[in-house]
Amino acid sequence: MFVVESAGFNDKTWIDATGSPHGTKLRLTERFRRRDFGHLELQVTIDDPEWYEKSWSVTVVLELNPDTELLEDVCLENERDAVHMVGKYAVPRELISTITGVFASA
Repeated sequence: MFVVESAGFNDKTWIDATGSPHGTKLRLTERFRRRDFGHLELQVTIDDPEWYEKSWSVTVVLELNPDTELLEDVCLENERDAVHMVGKYAVPRELISTITGVFASA
C-alpha cells in the first residue's frame, strides 16, 4: 500500500466536483492499493474539523485501460513557473487537431 498524507490547503477549492467545501485545517489521506493487475483501489479520507464533525472516506476502484492514450491533467493553481520558461516550442497544427481538451497559452 502507498499512503500520501497532505496538509497546508487554502480554502479556495472544493473537495469534489459537486462543490463540497473544505477549510485550511484539511488533512487529506490517500491510500493506494493494487488489488490485482488491472485494478487500483484508492481510498481518500477527509479530516477537516472546520467543516465536518468527523472524518469521512470514499473508495474508488480504478481500472487499467490498456492500449489507450494517457491524458494529462494539469492544475494551474498557484502556477509561478511559466513566466520563467525560456524558448518557444511550436506544435504542428495537424498534431493539435488530434488532441482533445482545453489548452491555455502562457
